[in-house]
Amino acid sequence: MTEKRKDYLNWDECFIQIAFVMAQRSKDPSTQAGAVVVDQDNIVVGLGYNGFPRGCTDENFPWSREGDFLETKYAYVVHAEENAIYNANKQTNGCKVYTTMFPCNECVKTLIQSGIAEIIYASDKYHDQPAWQAGRKMLEAAGVKYRQYQPQFNLNLKKIDPIRH
Repeated sequence: MTEKRKDYLNWDECFIQIAFVMAQRSKDPSTQAGAVVVDQDNIVVGLGYNGFPRGCTDENFPWSREGDFLETKYAYVVHAEENAIYNANKQTNGCKVYTTMFPCNECVKTLIQSGIAEIIYASDKYHDQPAWQAGRKMLEAAGVKYRQYQPQFNLNLKKIDPIRH
């Protein structure tokens, strides 16, 4: 009798890899972030990456990180977590989100308001910065679980280093 494979991906591994693939859609030269929303049955509900809103072409808006606020990407970019919620094909109440980076405070607000029950993230590089501290404080107050992704396998898949948000 043939036995089933033992080295298949668990759900966390599968969805975090999808988040990294989504990050590769980003045109941002310094930050590529991706997110996947899944329901209680592990069915993908929404996908997102960081980029400009629909109808706002990247030729008309800046990708700069420094300078006057209106001349930087920060005034215009929609984060991956927000896009995954906006792109959801059904209600996200009770869903989980897998993301390449721990969400900022603005994304945390969106996730809480959308009923996300759990956040699984790869990188936490901004852990000590005020916006991320505020995000944790809101998640704890709202009872939203969060945890850092722990790899199951040493996969040879191309992973984007989750860099600046």
